Amino acid sequence: MALNETRSWLIAYDIASPRRLQRVHRYLKTVAVPVQYSVFVAEETAHGIQGIRDQLAREINPKTDDVRIYPLPKRPELHHYGRR
Repeated sequence: MALNETRSWLIAYDIASPRRLQRVHRYLKTVAVPVQYSVFVAEETAHGIQGIRDQLAREINPKTDDVRIYPLPKRPELHHYGRR
């Protein structure tokens, strides 16, 4: 992937502290689109996602919190079950 190529990234988190949870959620709302509670999608370049990773690393406690960032395929096959 070229450094300036934009792609979709799935960001999911599990934060132990309510205070950190609020900070992470508030931050991600500024850089990504919420899909479900604790799950976001961001359209970013490799450089842009690195900036998000760096900011999240400053916000969390790596001993108790879990943040995962997955690159999504260019044309994902989506299935939806249940209510929106």
